[in-house]
Amino acid sequence: MKLLTIGKVAEQAGVGIETVRFYEREGLLEKPTRSASGYRQFNVDVVKRLTFISRAKELGFTLKEIKELLSLRVDSEFCCEDVKAKVGVKIADIESKVATLRKIKQALVRLSTACGKRKQTAECPILEALDGRKSTLTRKE
Repeated sequence: MKLLTIGKVAEQAGVGIETVRFYEREGLLEKPTRSASGYRQFNVDVVKRLTFISRAKELGFTLKEIKELLSLRVDSEFCCEDVKAKVGVKIADIESKVATLRKIKQALVRLSTACGKRKQTAECPILEALDGRKSTLTRKE
């Protein structure tokens, strides 16, 4: 069995060495064996696991959620429907965040539109709203 150094693992997985160490500390990677001189020696399969973690992060999964997905893969009492359910929860979470971001954008557009009508920053509607002196942030037009 071929063993890889942490540098080779990081390079092949496209992550930094500190990322590999972090995932190891967080329990996303098994503790590697150590050489006589104390260097980490990873199994080549760890590159595939790091790729899985990176792709899951790109899709917005948290490290806790990734750990759960990884555990579903190895636990034979779960099935694809269990994974699908976790993805459904993530989709609902994303939809909620998108709705919140739309509300924030609407408030900022209203503030931006109101700006420019006054010249002094002391009367700036954006600064007034952030100070809480106006309810422009929550007001609907």
